[in-house]
Amino acid sequence: MRFGLFGSATARHGGPDVDSGRGYKQFVEYNVEAEALGYHSTFLVEHHFTGFGQVSASLSLLTWVAAKTKSLRLGTAVLVLPWHNPVLIAEQAATIDLLSGGRLDFGVGKGYRHNEFAGFCVPMAEAEARFCESLDVIVKSWTSKQRFSHHGKYWHFEDIIVEPPTAQKPHPPMWMGAGSPDSIRQVAERGYGLLLDQFASFETVAERVSIFKSEIEKRGRVFNPMDVGVARAFYVAKDEADKEAALERRLEAQRRLTAISSAPDGSKSKASIMAYSDTREASEESALYGTPDEIAQKLEKLRRLGVEYVLLNGGGPTHDSLRRFARELMPAFGEGARMRVVG
Repeated sequence: MRFGLFGSATARHGGPDVDSGRGYKQFVEYNVEAEALGYHSTFLVEHHFTGFGQVSASLSLLTWVAAKTKSLRLGTAVLVLPWHNPVLIAEQAATIDLLSGGRLDFGVGKGYRHNEFAGFCVPMAEAEARFCESLDVIVKSWTSKQRFSHHGKYWHFEDIIVEPPTAQKPHPPMWMGAGSPDSIRQVAERGYGLLLDQFASFETVAERVSIFKSEIEKRGRVFNPMDVGVARAFYVAKDEADKEAALERRLEAQRRLTAISSAPDGSKSKASIMAYSDTREASEESALYGTPDEIAQKLEKLRRLGVEYVLLNGGGPTHDSLRRFARELMPAFGEGARMRVVG
């Protein structure tokens, strides 16, 4: 199995005695240590207007991580394209790819939080159409060697050539966040990697991987399990009480997520990521919380379901879980490992 990270930093609000950049610096240090411990990648989320400091400028932070690391793959999971000028995104992402020596994994999505669409004054009903148009412009920006013009429904560009070029050719590996069968088919049709959320049950993850594999093979291509990144919350607990306290903290965070993602009338987002977001099941059954032996059983279950690339989210306020997972679990499950843990 391959292991990466998923998540991002938090910037605290406050007065002159509060260092709002501290969370960013800690996040960079976390990734530097993750690289040294053998983690393969880091995927940064993008969120806005939370009131509790979730990171917004993902590409800016990713540039800083790139400067402090040498081999760690640098991913976005995801950039929400309906909110962005696609040409500016193409330029910024290409710059990271060049400066990092070709380490960018470009993950994109449509968005699902009501408060973010409302804050940008972008109707959620337009998310699909805006996403598709922006994605097409970005890919053309990276692959066109000649000047081009684009006049679509939402974006207009006249006689442009996008610079700089990307280091990876024809462009960085593309990933899409998806959960519904139709969205998964779209990922397969485009030939991109699939990013699956951290909340869905193991059985739901298995169904989604199966759909993706089938759609890949229908198109005459060979399915590679490393083209599916499955996010999972993780916490290596000291004992049962430590595990229960961590689960309660996670459930509270999930309730907060549901609140800011819902419409003013209280209706939940219809996005697949929200189906399990505020349930105990998402905290206890799907998350990799527990002792190393308990986590090993869940990893073995994921592997039996066809999952080979796991993106770890959380780990607690210190680096302890990051280190213990690398020391006590990665040797048994990492790429090239021969040992198999029986659940």
